[in-house]
Amino acid sequence: MERVRKVTANRVGTVLKEIRGEQTQQQFAFDMGVVRETVSKYETGRSHIPQDISRKITQKYDNPKFAITIRNEYTGTGPKWLNGQNVDLHRSSVKEKTVEELQEALDAISNTSLAKPFRKLKLFDYQNVEEVLLEAAEAMTALEHFIAVVCSEANISYTNLWDKHYRELANSGYITT
Repeated sequence: MERVRKVTANRVGTVLKEIRGEQTQQQFAFDMGVVRETVSKYETGRSHIPQDISRKITQKYDNPKFAITIRNEYTGTGPKWLNGQNVDLHRSSVKEKTVEELQEALDAISNTSLAKPFRKLKLFDYQNVEEVLLEAAEAMTALEHFIAVVCSEANISYTNLWDKHYRELANSGYITT
């Protein structure tokens, strides 16, 4: 029995084509250690990019848009790359929006009590907690784009920035390596 794959909006493939730029699929495939047909499948959404190839692409091209898109594609969580008609990804706009979203999240978190056990919350209280979490998610999306846009425009390595962050977390005892 042949498997039928539903092809949906292929954000990863679109970003992959952007990364590849003028390079042919054959050249890109050689760099990634795959065959050209595999690159075509990635770009058209007929095949998911495996973790090892995703890491290679992320390391080689250091593209924040790809990193954000692939993470969302694989987990179905976290920020999506903002590309709607109302988005302005100029660094100044992103900075202002990030400050706004952070302030809204901070206000919401500060004004919400989490002292009661969740099993004791009334429906209204539970809805307030969910609204606080949505504010935090909006702040995370803004922060992700702030980091991505500023890294890209300032020519600061996105992957190196995260590596430094992970080293600081490990040195502070928050994660193990």
